[in-house]
Amino acid sequence: MSTSKSYHHSDLAGQLIKIGLDLLREVGPADLSLRAVARRAGVSAMAPYRHFADKDALLAGIAGHGFDLFAKCLTDAAARAATPAAGLRDQGCAYVGFAIAEPALFRLMFGPMISSDPAQASLARAGAPSFMALERAVQAAHPTADDAARHIRILACWSVAHGLACLIVDGKIALSPDMIAQVIGTLS
Repeated sequence: MSTSKSYHHSDLAGQLIKIGLDLLREVGPADLSLRAVARRAGVSAMAPYRHFADKDALLAGIAGHGFDLFAKCLTDAAARAATPAAGLRDQGCAYVGFAIAEPALFRLMFGPMISSDPAQASLARAGAPSFMALERAVQAAHPTADDAARHIRILACWSVAHGLACLIVDGKIALSPDMIAQVIGTLS
């Protein structure tokens, strides 16, 4: 593939994010570079800078893509369930399942690797639909809860799912899918 043909790709930014995600899975965020992404895309080393100001911006783009996938995963899990309580449980299991399936991406999305203010703002916007999916699932499972009780329930569900995900991804515990569902289910 010649550099000029790759460079004129109709969605170079999207292509760079997908390539960045592949590299993230292979080498992790610390060793991912704009130069490596450009090389794999078959474009000049400077081409990514037309879309991403720096590595932080590229990482935020990759994490943003991850949050898109994550929000869909959470929304789909709740939607497939037979009852709202089951939807909340299934959403929590999907949260943990996403982390297990995409550990490097999960760590990038929720970890300290992305630090600049513009990239952090981008991450906050990208993560909002995931949080809204959790809010909707809690509202559906607990429709009579007042705002304060609902907020506590949201934080408890998020904390348990995120905590389990981190413990499993970091190799601190090993749980079967049934055990994950039982733990998550204590909050439904």
